Amino acid sequence: MPNIAAISGRTVLIHVLTVGLASAALCGAGAQDVPARPPLVGAEWVHTAIAGESWATIGAREGITPEVLAARNGRTLKSPLRAGDAIVIDSRHIVPQALFAPDGDGNGLVVNIPQRLIFQYADGRLQTHYPAAVGGSDWQTPLGAFRILVKEEDPTWDVPESIQGEMRRTGKRVLTRVPPGPHNPLGKYWLGLSLDSVGIHGTNAPLSIYSFATHGCIRLAPDDIEALYMQVSEGDIGRIIYEPVLVAYDGIDVYLEVHPDPYRRVPDLLQRALELLNAAGLTDMVEQTEVVETVRRADGVATPITAPERRND
Repeated sequence: MPNIAAISGRTVLIHVLTVGLASAALCGAGAQDVPARPPLVGAEWVHTAIAGESWATIGAREGITPEVLAARNGRTLKSPLRAGDAIVIDSRHIVPQALFAPDGDGNGLVVNIPQRLIFQYADGRLQTHYPAAVGGSDWQTPLGAFRILVKEEDPTWDVPESIQGEMRRTGKRVLTRVPPGPHNPLGKYWLGLSLDSVGIHGTNAPLSIYSFATHGCIRLAPDDIEALYMQVSEGDIGRIIYEPVLVAYDGIDVYLEVHPDPYRRVPDLLQRALELLNAAGLTDMVEQTEVVETVRRADGVATPITAPERRND
């Protein structure tokens, strides 16, 4: 059982990568080894709400939509949080097993659009992950390999003509340049990518994190972009992928994580889930009704779907 400790009004699970370490042990790794690609990140814990928190603020911070967070606690968005409320947060996500060509130092980023998460690798090992806002269906974030070309602190936003056109159509004041400061939608840090006009940056709208809300860029919370900015270098590589369905096995349970398909690239999410389970040799281990229900919900949380009689505990 993981240790639990109360920190700043939160009850958190300390060993959030426990399942990853268990998987490494199954593969014969030493007790001190940390797996390069643990099957899961995040944790499930009980959080005590503090004044000023809402379903939206917690969801943006933890990588879970406000609707799902409320529903998993038997409530709706019409039932506001109050200081002292105890709520269960499940921020477990499956680490994509997408291949990318790491640089000579094993540094790189993987961005999964449906998950709205960035995974950062250093020395060939997963270091951390961050919730992100990405492009919506009308302004899709481009997929593929990229390289970080520019690191810039306190950037000026040169407003693209396409966004200027949107400002005109919606009756907003048309801006061509926005200087650094609290009104700059790029926030304090900008990572310019080799993909056309796309970057990873901060925001002056933190509640937009973990949504499909950008004009194609990848947007992080202010604290997260600062942390990432300090960890990456110009020339680091990465890949933007599109995987709304993910499967993992931690040596005890099979997990399935399903997200909506905003870019309409996967015609049948259930078929994709069944294909992934079959490819991984896990079909006989799962409860089929749980597979169907997890796909139906598509709530973006890594969910155990192991048949009770096949659970390896």
